[in-house]
Amino acid sequence: MQRRELLRFAAAAPLAGAAARLIAAPAAEGAKLLVVFLRGAYDSTSLLVPTSSDFYYASRPGIAIGRPGTSGGALPLDADWGLHPALAQSVMPLFQQKQAAFIAFAGTDDLTRSHFETQDGIELGQALDRRRDYRSGFLNRLAGVLGAGPLTDVSPMAFTDQLPVSLRGDAKVANMALAGGSRPTIDARQSQLIASMYRNTPLAQPVAEGFQVRDDVQRAIQAEMDAASRNAMTAKGFELVARRMAALMRERYDLGFVDIGGWDTHVGQGAATGYLANRFEELGRGLAAFAQEMEPENWRQTVVVVISEFGRTFRENGNKGTDHGHGTVYWVLGGGLSAQAGGRVVGEQQALTATTLFQNRDYPVLNEYRAVLGGLFQRMYGLSPAQVAKVFDGVTPKDLKLV
Repeated sequence: MQRRELLRFAAAAPLAGAAARLIAAPAAEGAKLLVVFLRGAYDSTSLLVPTSSDFYYASRPGIAIGRPGTSGGALPLDADWGLHPALAQSVMPLFQQKQAAFIAFAGTDDLTRSHFETQDGIELGQALDRRRDYRSGFLNRLAGVLGAGPLTDVSPMAFTDQLPVSLRGDAKVANMALAGGSRPTIDARQSQLIASMYRNTPLAQPVAEGFQVRDDVQRAIQAEMDAASRNAMTAKGFELVARRMAALMRERYDLGFVDIGGWDTHVGQGAATGYLANRFEELGRGLAAFAQEMEPENWRQTVVVVISEFGRTFRENGNKGTDHGHGTVYWVLGGGLSAQAGGRVVGEQQALTATTLFQNRDYPVLNEYRAVLGGLFQRMYGLSPAQVAKVFDGVTPKDLKLV
């Protein structure tokens, strides 16, 4: 038994299921893939800021990210796009080193705007006009396709407490969560102090009722966020988890999946600072830590794809937040991104105006995710059209020359 096989066997033994030995296609030798799923539908319009669009600033008077060069403004990427300033110390350096790219107007053609249905649909990767087979996720089918090649082994790993839909299927997959996913509770200390000020006064009951209404609303919002996250860990603490994932993927696993919750921002999402900015900062630190921990040789052969079930409304809502939308932005990171993709915003794009929004509210989907991922897998692993079809049936791969 070779050292690599011994390490892989030792790591998988205590986990929920043993990683099967899979044989990869010739171009897959050494290639590593990590899929990061942001559950809850993150606001991609705050991540990749359309800085050349006056319509953007008119549509988001309370939560827009300022133009480059202004206080708290977006980090300039090109003439049309900027990056959220919370990523200045993490993802922006990777972008400048041509180790990061963004795919605008990405996503699925599913129009339910349901967290659960769309998350399942993306992870299954099956055609929308066919009955869903919940026993077959697209990453598991990819592992199966790689098993048809003659050269090397690929070990899939889900860094989650339960096997995700994307890795369900015939190929055996190890899974283990590397950190807890507890959520912060509502701190009632200030409410109690204020209520005590009005105790034994005519205002005591109205104050108490007011706080009760607030607590009921906050619990309802938190319950929706928790449900949308499907027990995924939060972005807080992701840096440590990312380093642990990298340590495992350096030696033992070649195909990974992790999910992060807390992205359902209907209320008070913030702009350059605030709730969403904090999530971006935590996520960015984790991704940068993963890249560092992978070490240069492995990082050059690694691709990280960050996805979410859908985007959010282009216009802000009445609660300084955003609601369920359609198109979103995918992130692609790796030390071996191509010169055509690294340090760029790629994929089909269009101007953002009142007339180009999908259903007058959302980003349109111009880069359908199955076609985009099919094109990526074709390049990464040297897959034939027939092999791509086994992963994403009926799809014509869209080659964005990412690697």
